[in-house]
Amino acid sequence: MLAEKKRPIIIGVTGGSGSGKTTVSRAIFNQLIGHSIMILQQDSYYNDQSDMTMAERAAVNYDHPLAFDTDLLIKQLKQLLRYEPIEKPVYDYTLSTRSDKTIHQEPRDVIILEGILILDDERLRDLMDIKVFVDTDDDIRIIRRIERDMNERGRSLDSVIQQYLATVKPTYHQFVEPTKRYADLIVPEGGENQVAIDLLVTKIRAILEASGNKEVFDNPDTSI
Repeated sequence: MLAEKKRPIIIGVTGGSGSGKTTVSRAIFNQLIGHSIMILQQDSYYNDQSDMTMAERAAVNYDHPLAFDTDLLIKQLKQLLRYEPIEKPVYDYTLSTRSDKTIHQEPRDVIILEGILILDDERLRDLMDIKVFVDTDDDIRIIRRIERDMNERGRSLDSVIQQYLATVKPTYHQFVEPTKRYADLIVPEGGENQVAIDLLVTKIRAILEASGNKEVFDNPDTSI
């Protein structure tokens, strides 16, 4: 029974916007598919800005620590650590605020926590068993961000470049890059670094076996 297990393990995966965090997280997830594993993205925990105008929302620096509802993220992580389900918030990128919808998330033995600023807050760091920083060249990151924001988030090229130069790049060097010192493992080249991914998967498997949380699920969680 779930109540008889030891606490879940949390793997923190961070790095700048477009660094390949999601690629690394999905690669780990896919190698452990069938096990009790989930991905929790910090982006889901952007602040509720429903009381702000669209102009005010557009002026927000979304790469700043204060852009996130970290208290809610910590609260829900602690629920998952107690093997309690959560109602995960959903962020609407077209409206730049939290949606009225939530996603029901059952607890899992392995939680991959992914986001640009997950190592910034000591309270979050203290919950993690392994901390990973994905380190990728700035030029590659901006190209990836342009492709993602235009294709997936309905942004214009001008708006993506303007935001990158005004907030994303300076905020990365001010807040994100300094958190590299807290990482247990630094992964160059993101999802292309298969050696690092294999090492992480091997370590996670060893932790699962040592903790007794090693059964395989017939219906793995693939909703990432």
